[in-house]
Amino acid sequence: PLVADAEMVGTPDPELAATMGFSGFGKKARTFDLEAMFEQTRRTAVERSRKVLEAREREKDQTEKEFRIPCTDSSVSASSATGPGSTLTERGAVCIESEDTSNEALSGPSMQSQSSAKGPAEDTDDDDDDDDEEEEFIGPPLPPGFKDSDDDNDNDDTEEEDNNPVKKIPDSHEITLQHGTKTVSALGLDPSGARLITGGYDYDVKFWDFAGMDASLQAFRSLQPCECHQIKSLQYSSTGDVILVVSGNSQAKVLDRDGFPVMECIKGDQYIVDMTNTKGHTAMLNSGCWHPKIKEEFLTCSNDGTVRTWDVNNEKKHKSVFKPRSVQGKRVIPTTCTYSRDGKLIAAGCQDGSIQIWDRNMSVHTKFHCRQAHASGTDTSCLTFSYDGTVLASRGGDDTLKIWDIRQFKKPLNSADGLPSFFPMTDCCFSPDDKILVTGTSVKKGGGSGKLFFFDRETFQKLYEIEVTDASVVRCLWHPKLNQIMVGTGNGLAKVYYDPVKSQRGAKLCVVKTKRKERQAETLTQDYIITPHALPMFREPRQRSTRKQLEKDRLDPMKSHKPEPPVAGAGRGGRVGTHGVTLSSYIVKNIALDKTDDSNPREAILRHAKEAEENPYWVAPAYAK
Repeated sequence: PLVADAEMVGTPDPELAATMGFSGFGKKARTFDLEAMFEQTRRTAVERSRKVLEAREREKDQTEKEFRIPCTDSSVSASSATGPGSTLTERGAVCIESEDTSNEALSGPSMQSQSSAKGPAEDTDDDDDDDDEEEEFIGPPLPPGFKDSDDDNDNDDTEEEDNNPVKKIPDSHEITLQHGTKTVSALGLDPSGARLITGGYDYDVKFWDFAGMDASLQAFRSLQPCECHQIKSLQYSSTGDVILVVSGNSQAKVLDRDGFPVMECIKGDQYIVDMTNTKGHTAMLNSGCWHPKIKEEFLTCSNDGTVRTWDVNNEKKHKSVFKPRSVQGKRVIPTTCTYSRDGKLIAAGCQDGSIQIWDRNMSVHTKFHCRQAHASGTDTSCLTFSYDGTVLASRGGDDTLKIWDIRQFKKPLNSADGLPSFFPMTDCCFSPDDKILVTGTSVKKGGGSGKLFFFDRETFQKLYEIEVTDASVVRCLWHPKLNQIMVGTGNGLAKVYYDPVKSQRGAKLCVVKTKRKERQAETLTQDYIITPHALPMFREPRQRSTRKQLEKDRLDPMKSHKPEPPVAGAGRGGRVGTHGVTLSSYIVKNIALDKTDDSNPREAILRHAKEAEENPYWVAPAYAK
């Protein structure tokens, strides 16, 4: 803009113009003193914001601490106070929100920064606010919702919400994605929350794009990455660019965002006894997950009795092997595995009911160990660390949910029972604020409805339950960025629970889009080919509107694929006529013509009734015998 504004001064050298091929060369542009301009802008901004503040003070005195001032006022003052080139949309939005939903956690500048902006006079009380007026304000003035926080209307609401975690559960609305008819055994959401992947017992993996989906809620891609193996687990890596697929075979796969294979782990040699010497798993996989920090590393566990870590760039061999052992030192099968939040520890739940935890770099001895975490012989279906990393939750096949402090691993901090689970991948997860623990329950066919239970992390009191559907609830996922809960069920549904106020993006994006009508006649239209450089005689005429074009195409016998009419008279053009002129064709035609006219079928049948009665020949004698 500065150069565009510049005026050309002085006369150009004529020879130079000829040489360069354009005129206006070598003129001197007008210069600008940027410092002075910025200083000028700053002064007017400060002046203007002071005036606005004074006006607001007066208004406040009049209305005796009614602090809801029209939002536009503040956004105007904010725009005048910010320096050139900064955007304001967010601040205005905050203001609208604070009027709309007082109980919502306010986004925008934090409370501490505001109190510092108000200056030291704040400490006494808000009644001394007039002293503040003399101080020079730094930055834009505060949105009106933040003034006079001594009224405490807002604070009570948010405090109440903190004390009542049930209010934070986003379940006022739901959408249902139809994955198929069989169990949805795996769910994965990318870190940004834009895409959901579902995998099931029908071997399919489906991709759902919230931003690209309309209200008909169709998956945009479906594939079977592991032929005829049930999908056990799906997870996006920490960067969201690749997906780990763990299925019922012995080789985990890594796909890219669009479902194309990136790598497949190698299969181990099942004739070698020592599992350390085989390059990969030799039996069915049970579970797998990505390292939270190192984006190339992932973890798998298998029925061969090992937990292995892998590098995406090296599919020929695992990185390291961890071998869980029973009390007698025998091999024991790990049914689930996970990394701690910092990625330093690796935990596995085993079939003898133990939970074993290793240091990621030391694969021989366990660092923490709990022998009887769950009942022996049951499949521990999920282990998950809390977001703060201090607590481990385990979902057992013995119908329990337990929570552990791994530093005192002898007995659980809390446990809940009576939570039936029939699936080896029934999982549990923590809420984004780490205060609630969620898990699903299984039901037999016709035995009621599967539920999602919410437990308080500290007291393990049951806070809430959602009846999901009349089948088991297998997978649950509470995404921290979207604040939406995804649930996979035993009858092929993936449900998404959300709250229009508390949740972001995700399901909210696709429910507002109307379903696109499928156009029946669209098959007729020919693709219009744009040829800008062709001669006019070869150019196709521009299509004006598709509807007119469709009507024209319908009349065109070639484009609408009109069937040819039957040939009348003698055959021609290689096609045989309907009846030729030969004697045989004449006889065939006449045999086919039946001269009797049974226009009334009832009479035609009753014609034979009298004879049948007098001379029974077909039916009656047969029954008599």
